[in-house]
Amino acid sequence: MKCFVSICCLVLVGIVFFSACQKEYYDESGTHDAHFGGSIWEYLETRPELFDTLQVALQIAGLDQVLQREHVTFFAPTDQCVLKSVWALNAYLYESGQDTITSLRQVDPSVWRKFFSRYILKGTYLAKDFPQLDTLNLSAFPGQGYVTYENDDMNIGVLYNDAVTKNSDGTDQVIKYAGYRQLYLNYPFSRGNNTGVSYIPFITAPVATSDIQPANGALHVLQFSKHAFGFLSYLFVQEALAKGITTN
Repeated sequence: MKCFVSICCLVLVGIVFFSACQKEYYDESGTHDAHFGGSIWEYLETRPELFDTLQVALQIAGLDQVLQREHVTFFAPTDQCVLKSVWALNAYLYESGQDTITSLRQVDPSVWRKFFSRYILKGTYLAKDFPQLDTLNLSAFPGQGYVTYENDDMNIGVLYNDAVTKNSDGTDQVIKYAGYRQLYLNYPFSRGNNTGVSYIPFITAPVATSDIQPANGALHVLQFSKHAFGFLSYLFVQEALAKGITTN
């Protein structure tokens, strides 16, 4: 397994806004050519500081060939996103007096595949192809439902932020929906609480860098600071425990 321990020390850049331009994508260092001559998988290989552990987990899930050969859109969780849920699993195992895992292969492959399939769509979708999302006004701008690679329902949309400027007397002037736009991948989820059932429409996963265009589809990289693999770490932990943890 490549670099499983060293990647734990990964330090990523902060929030990165996206550009919906077909010829360029945007990250913290500016605009770049969005097109990549190889596959999605080969692009991930060019960024081991972000996707080393991710690629190991994808291989265990049996999805590496999908990203290598099929025409898909991948919302890529970085290594840090994956490790958040792995650390949550180890914390549970430690607190319950069990041995912690030292290899991703100790988690059943079906667990990795179940969760990773939620990040993959068949076909190519750039940011411009998704409808508007407003989490404060879902009745008007709800995003849209999409069926993922293995038939999970997900919501995807583009959040139009407000533009804030100052007029001549220094007063803030807000122009609704005129600011930067950010792509979101959202997992429908509901749960109850002590006061009764409370519906949470979805758990959001903001995209840090969008519209990278390898030869076999599209790649959008999720913001690591606001996402954990599986959308909630405990969902990954529950599934991993249910399938059983193997020894090395």
